[in-house]
Amino acid sequence: MSSNNREAILTAAKRAAQAHGYNGLNFRDLGEDVGIKSASIYYHFRSKAELGAAVARRYWEDAAAVLEAMQAQTPDPLQCLHRYPETFRISLENENRLCLGSFLGAEFDDLPEEVKTEVQAFADVNVAWLNKLLCASCPETTQANEARAKAIYAAVAGAQLMARSRADIALFDALIDSYRAAGLLPSAG
Repeated sequence: MSSNNREAILTAAKRAAQAHGYNGLNFRDLGEDVGIKSASIYYHFRSKAELGAAVARRYWEDAAAVLEAMQAQTPDPLQCLHRYPETFRISLENENRLCLGSFLGAEFDDLPEEVKTEVQAFADVNVAWLNKLLCASCPETTQANEARAKAIYAAVAGAQLMARSRADIALFDALIDSYRAAGLLPSAG
């Protein structure tokens, strides 16, 4: 089996999980989507839990790369923080999908331990990145910036959830604007 099949499985599994959560990782459906027998998926992933963990790990690794690229493209910390909601908006633009971290986070109690670890890593990556930029741009204490980073992450993820439930990207944009007006998210300056 080629690594191309593994990548195709991960891509299909990500789409399924963003639309249906952990229960969307059905090997038969994934096999049909990829064009392979469902039993062939076991060549790459011994179990649904292993697949779920791999999908969640890839998701947070990709998110970390996007955030670092954004910071490289936008070196001003305030402007970079202003752009942060774009990373969540992209999922809504892509067939009204939900952030995988949010979807799996909602199912947290029912997830296998290895999947839980990767879901937590997604939140940790986002909060650490936000905290780093807040510390670079705001004169608050480290503790205050970390609390604000958590609030920003939760608020942006929540805005995405509300917008998805109404299939309304304009609602996401309006909520983000309200966070900026209230001072939670920094303005571009």
